[in-house]
Amino acid sequence: MRKISFSLFCAIILCSVLTFSCDDPPPSSPSIKWEWEEVTVLDFLKHISGKYTVLGIHNREPNSRPAMQTEEIFNRTGKYPGFWSGDFLFTSHDVDNRQTMIEECKRQWENGAIVHLMFHVVSPKNNGEKGSWKDATGVQSELSDAEWTDLITNGGTLNAKWKARLDTYAQYFQYLKDNKVTVLFRPFHEMNKPWFWWGNRPGPDGSAALYRLTRDYMTDVKGLDNIIWVWNVQDMSSDWDQYNPGNDYWDIFSLDVYGLTGYSAANYQAALAIAGDKPIAIGECMYLPTPKQLLQQPRWVFCMSWAELTFHHEDKPNVTTNSDTVIRNLYNADNTLTRDELPKFMF
Repeated sequence: MRKISFSLFCAIILCSVLTFSCDDPPPSSPSIKWEWEEVTVLDFLKHISGKYTVLGIHNREPNSRPAMQTEEIFNRTGKYPGFWSGDFLFTSHDVDNRQTMIEECKRQWENGAIVHLMFHVVSPKNNGEKGSWKDATGVQSELSDAEWTDLITNGGTLNAKWKARLDTYAQYFQYLKDNKVTVLFRPFHEMNKPWFWWGNRPGPDGSAALYRLTRDYMTDVKGLDNIIWVWNVQDMSSDWDQYNPGNDYWDIFSLDVYGLTGYSAANYQAALAIAGDKPIAIGECMYLPTPKQLLQQPRWVFCMSWAELTFHHEDKPNVTTNSDTVIRNLYNADNTLTRDELPKFMF
């Protein structure tokens, strides 16, 4: 493919001396005009690194309404997020509506958004794909050391069951490929924490091994070349290196920001140290970064807030999240991008 030819990135003069607060009115955002011969999503994200952050939101259950949170952002800001996210999920209703979610993924892409998939899925010990959040084979369950070895070893019983599961997921990615949709995929999110059956296993034979197995199978066996691979950890511990599947296995490093340190300079520098020249992103967050924080940490190429946690709800006065003013300020800032400000993406 030809290289990108951008002639303009509107000079946004990002002075570190800017000191507006999260509740200050944002500067007016000029219309961004991109010029290119051909641009892919990954090349675009690499190009904006250090200049802009694409804003997005996750659309979790129900899969029967896979744009519910995206529409809520539009209702509050008048702008659509530049980044749409969906989830394969695990309940009977959500599994039955996966194709609805995939159709929304396709529709969002056709409307100009960057699209992203992840999964909260049940353990491979589960005999099917429909299950619960927390039981012996649910999303929040555990594998014994022997079961884990069986999972990551070719010929193992759980290994075969997981590959059969990947055959199912691959059908959806193949449908997107057939429709010329490039999708970011963030499997095994927060693998450095013990929340999920795939996590909290450091070292080369731990959670990283399952990531490698999954990418190898989806890429080499299923031939899926329309996936941008996102590796993800959470910020409540700093043992990220112990979960790295290998730099050749991921395209973007992402950090979920839920810890008390928030958007600290230390976390930002640690992310840069791991990623090197590769893009870094805020994989999930509850509290949005401010425009000023993104000026100080300009390498985050996208920021995805977590579904309903994004919004302040009047009926929950003890839960303080992002006010509508905070959300609007971020969505109108000069250094963030919404769907209307993105270029046309090529497959």
